[in-house]
Amino acid sequence: MNADLIAVLEYMERDKGISREVLIQAIESSLLTASKKCLGQARNMEVAINPKSGDIKAYTMLVVVEAVTDLHNEISLSEARKLNPDAAVGEEIRKEVTPKNFGRIAAQTAKQVVIQKIREAEKEVVMGEYRQRVGEIVSGVIRRAEKGVVVIDLGRTEGIMPEREQCPHEEYRPGMRVRALILEVREKTKNPEVILSRATAGFVRKLFEIEVPEFGEKVLEIKAIAREPGYRTKLAVWAQNDKIDCVGACVGLRGARVKSVVRELSGEKVDIIRWDPNPVVFITNALSPAKIKQVTLNEEKKEAEVVVDEDQLSLAIGKKGQNVRLASKLVGWRLDIKSEAEKKAEVEAEMERMAEASRALASLPGIGPAIASRLLDAGFRSVEEVALASLEDLTSIEGIGEKTAISIHDAAEVALEARLAAEAEAEAAEAQAAAEAQAAAEAEAEEPPVEQEMEHKDAAAPHEAGPADGSDPRSGDEA
Repeated sequence: MNADLIAVLEYMERDKGISREVLIQAIESSLLTASKKCLGQARNMEVAINPKSGDIKAYTMLVVVEAVTDLHNEISLSEARKLNPDAAVGEEIRKEVTPKNFGRIAAQTAKQVVIQKIREAEKEVVMGEYRQRVGEIVSGVIRRAEKGVVVIDLGRTEGIMPEREQCPHEEYRPGMRVRALILEVREKTKNPEVILSRATAGFVRKLFEIEVPEFGEKVLEIKAIAREPGYRTKLAVWAQNDKIDCVGACVGLRGARVKSVVRELSGEKVDIIRWDPNPVVFITNALSPAKIKQVTLNEEKKEAEVVVDEDQLSLAIGKKGQNVRLASKLVGWRLDIKSEAEKKAEVEAEMERMAEASRALASLPGIGPAIASRLLDAGFRSVEEVALASLEDLTSIEGIGEKTAISIHDAAEVALEARLAAEAEAEAAEAQAAAEAQAAAEAEAEEPPVEQEMEHKDAAAPHEAGPADGSDPRSGDEA
């Protein structure tokens, strides 16, 4: 048995990757359980295995007493001195209690515990291995696909690819070899659950890192990536040396590198652009292949207004807004795409609003064109805004003192009150007109129609009666 045990330990360590120490601890634990079944519940029992020879021995700690009352936990002084001549009453002595034959039940129990411990050790090995590989690409064979979940054999364990991590339009058939990204490793009761993905942007990132060695050499760097799985990916790359063509390095000779990635992605479109620290240049590159005329940034809101020619508008937006949506994710800015004609119309409308506001402000008593221009420059666009502003806001404008601010504010309040009164009067007149129209309509509805009145009169008039004998009434006159 000892030789067999050593052979099993060597096999498990060599082929299963489980260390000999872990296995020995598991077997010692199982044998301890079996020994207690055979020998009873001793107070301090232990089982030791010699890792070189495979010898198995069981020991227990017994208390030395004059008269034994508990066979499992006590030993007489005479028996103790056979083991240790210096033994004294009250001391503990270690005695070998290895059973000659564990028996059928004990052996079966030991076997079950050993199998369980080995499974736990294998599980820990697999968990440790795949946890270290999170974010890497692995290859496996599809075993089955059920309820939208694809189960992939990875060799030492199985990986699971949920429906949300699968690419649209891809078919997954049993027996097909696939590559996927290790997204997460979850601990389960039986085996660790390795979650795989082909739909994340990280999968495309890793594919390029495999195909383009310059990424591993730190010559190139992927700065940002945005993806709509199954349809399109935008990749922003950057080179430490400006002389290196980072886009060309990713494309490869005659497109060999990018074609390999596209083939793995089942034909998904991939746009490779050059990253730039200047947001205007980066946004322009991100919206390729559309040609951009102008980019205006609002850094506080992280928004950008992009102007393109009319014939480039649909190209910049993309099918169902895909190009601008991916570009926005890539650069991290909200992008508003407009044609040059739309921008021109907006500018003209804004200029008209400014002119109207200038006329309205200049019409106030004591406010000339110069002060109206300063108010417009300060952001005031209507009489209401001036009336609602505080004196501090007005005096903060260059060229407007406290007295001028007070007169401007008073004039704005008077104008606003007059306009509000005129609007209220107009609303009252409109309401009165509506009420009168409604009263007229109700009165008209109460009077019967003329035709109906005539019918009633005809029905009420006496009918003309002829002679009783039915002869023609004109016959008498003729006679």
